[in-house]
Amino acid sequence: MRSTSFEERFNRTLDRLWAWGLRQVGFAAGKAPARPEVGFQPSRWTGAFVLVAFVYQLMSGGLLLLYYQPSVYPTLTLCGQAPGVASSSPAAWCSTFYIVHSVPFGAVLLTSHLYGAYAFIFFVLLHLFWGYFAGSYKRPGREFSWLAGVVLLVLVLSMGFTGYLLTYTQLSYNATQVSITLIQALPWVGPPLANLLLGDGTPQGLLSRAFAFHVVLLPVAIAVLVFLHKRTPLFPRVYLSLTKWALLYIGVLIGVASIWVWSLPTYAGNLAATQPTTVPPWYFLWVFKIVDFTGVTPEDAMLFAVLVLVFLFFLPFLDRSPYPYIRDRPVFLFLGTSLLGFFILMTAWGDLTPGLPISPLEVALRLGPVLGANALAVGFFYYRYRRAGGASADRRSPATIAPPAVAEPTTEIEREPTSIERRELSWTTTLSVAGLVGSLFLLTFGLVLPFVFLLAAFLVALAEASRSPSARRGAPVGGTRGTLVFTAVGFLAVAFLLVTLVVVVLI
Repeated sequence: MRSTSFEERFNRTLDRLWAWGLRQVGFAAGKAPARPEVGFQPSRWTGAFVLVAFVYQLMSGGLLLLYYQPSVYPTLTLCGQAPGVASSSPAAWCSTFYIVHSVPFGAVLLTSHLYGAYAFIFFVLLHLFWGYFAGSYKRPGREFSWLAGVVLLVLVLSMGFTGYLLTYTQLSYNATQVSITLIQALPWVGPPLANLLLGDGTPQGLLSRAFAFHVVLLPVAIAVLVFLHKRTPLFPRVYLSLTKWALLYIGVLIGVASIWVWSLPTYAGNLAATQPTTVPPWYFLWVFKIVDFTGVTPEDAMLFAVLVLVFLFFLPFLDRSPYPYIRDRPVFLFLGTSLLGFFILMTAWGDLTPGLPISPLEVALRLGPVLGANALAVGFFYYRYRRAGGASADRRSPATIAPPAVAEPTTEIEREPTSIERRELSWTTTLSVAGLVGSLFLLTFGLVLPFVFLLAAFLVALAEASRSPSARRGAPVGGTRGTLVFTAVGFLAVAFLLVTLVVVVLI
């Protein structure tokens, strides 16, 4: 028997790791598997989380509007002064103070809206990169959906930009002024955009424009684009799974907001307070950090950001490869991973050293190894892939592959549960019971709202499992992969809330 060489064992190990990674994230090598009725696959549900996050932002923002006052002038709303006396702070900040300290659950509501905005932007970015690496824009008829998704990213970032000013703190006001300076640096379109935001040039004009864009214009535009971008009908197949994950998302979000309540900084114009370092939200840190590079002007930083958006927008027309499989597109694999690595590195760098000048040598020492290692990894895997045959017959375009035939059981009651289904049922039952018990413990710490949402999510998960195809054929209720994954995530979410709450209390 021929002995296996080290190179052959090494190559087989790499192939197994690559295939395992693709299976975990839902990427297929060009094949078009049939859509299951239930189950959680990130390649399909990243868009659902975008929808859930957007709906929650609309609901929480609508409740905040009941108390918020978009004005820079004094108000009689109580924010630390005596009753009947006008405040020394702007009404926008004062009404925010009133929400945090006087409205029932106001601090949790405002904090969850803030964290929900971060989650919304994160899910949009995750959905975009997922579609990039999966080649979703290469499917017939999906080009317009990709273009709508890129425009949606711009609108969501604009939503975060305009909402950041509404609390009217000194930090948010300074960051907005710096951002407007960067926008003015854009050639041709920069000055008109800045004038559109500034209004009549007064602080009240700026706040009024930001309020109008954040509350009315941008949400309407985002809702229209979400409708145009969405390709999966919600009823009747998707609504239970969507409701389940929506309840879990809201429960975890409110739980985190209950533990880490946002602290309101001082108001804009408070000359007696120490002026904070101007730091934008995390999703704009990478642009701010580019300006810190020696020799880089604001015009250069904004031009680079625009070029990235232009590249993403015209991607369906630039990537002309007929293959959707990512290993058949090494150039765009390198560009995508480099862009992702650059975004993560610059965001972390901007958070750690905001406003600190960076020399060209230090830039080369930080970015050079990232790009070099990425190029070597992509080149190595593509070389091995080409040696193995490259774009073989099983990696054709999904439109040319017929879906595999699925053998159906002769009757709905003949099939006995398999050992895998029984094992999934055991794990699902164990995790469900543990998750429900953990949810009950949330009540002992006063986290009523997270408990209600998580409990409702478990009940919807059971309802979804009861109508799954396997259950209708006689398989155990709850023995589906989607329900197993949900119960595991639900249990981890409850455990996370409990552990962090205990740690906060002890510290």
